[in-house]
Amino acid sequence: MTSPDVKTQLAGLAKWESILAITTIVLFVWAWQRTDNFSSAFNLSQATAGMAERALIVLPMALLIVVREIDVSVASTLALASVVLGVSVRAEHPLAVSILLALVVGTAGGWLNGMLVTKLRLPALVVTLGTIALFRGLGYVVLGNASVNVLPAALNDFGLDTLGSTNIPWTIVPFLVAAPAFYVLAHHTPIGRRIYAIGGSPDVARYTGVPVDRYRVWLFTITGLMCAIAGIVFTARTANARANNALGMELDIITVVFLGGISMSGGRGRLAGVIWALVLVGLLRNVMTLNRINGNDQGTVIGLLLIGSLLLTNGADRLLTWNRRRRFIAADQR
Repeated sequence: MTSPDVKTQLAGLAKWESILAITTIVLFVWAWQRTDNFSSAFNLSQATAGMAERALIVLPMALLIVVREIDVSVASTLALASVVLGVSVRAEHPLAVSILLALVVGTAGGWLNGMLVTKLRLPALVVTLGTIALFRGLGYVVLGNASVNVLPAALNDFGLDTLGSTNIPWTIVPFLVAAPAFYVLAHHTPIGRRIYAIGGSPDVARYTGVPVDRYRVWLFTITGLMCAIAGIVFTARTANARANNALGMELDIITVVFLGGISMSGGRGRLAGVIWALVLVGLLRNVMTLNRINGNDQGTVIGLLLIGSLLLTNGADRLLTWNRRRRFIAADQR
């Protein structure tokens, strides 16, 4: 039987997901009626395509934060994968080989983060702050300030074309494939239950036989892989590979995860809320762009959203802790 605490948590999460959904729908309707060109098929298609890279990375990032870790080097990993793809294409390697190299580099970067965190017992924030500079610096070493913008036709078509006769861009398709897989993994498999158990209490999870460090390394590695896929998508969508690609994108990704209800103390939150937050942030950026709000001001808005989401998750954690303490005291008095 589900305990009252668990029922309270699930009800709170469901309510927050509903709030995000309603907010997103209200903003969409307002933009449809009040913002010029918002309702055009071209704009909606471009707005969807513009979320593709963030959408891919928020999935593993959410699970990383669930286990009390974080990777702020994701945008740099994306850029390095993009550079490797571009340089390989420029060297006239087959496209499949170039894509494979980009995937290997991104995956290796994620694995390195995981090993540094688990083997050296270094804080994930410190490690990935270091690899922000390392990975992007490697991109500059390989390509310098130059760019590769002559790409194979297949890659260009993937970045520009839509799915059949619809306005759905091909670049969002990897996310549409990955999202259900991550959702099922997180919420309907023993692996997902272990991930949430690690986030709830790493020591308890380790005591019950869960290989905590192995799970952490794998989550960092999968994050690197998804960053590499995002790097390939970004290169195709912008027809450009360069070392400063996706600069600052990590802010959006972290904001989406916390705004989606993932607890900063780990162990709580659902991917459904993260996906609604992803759509909300993408919609907000599109509306601001159409209203000629520049990138710096958009960054300010997203930064405020991040602060608000951190305050929200911290407040929710405090409320749940107080509720548990109150129930424990009441039970003890009986």
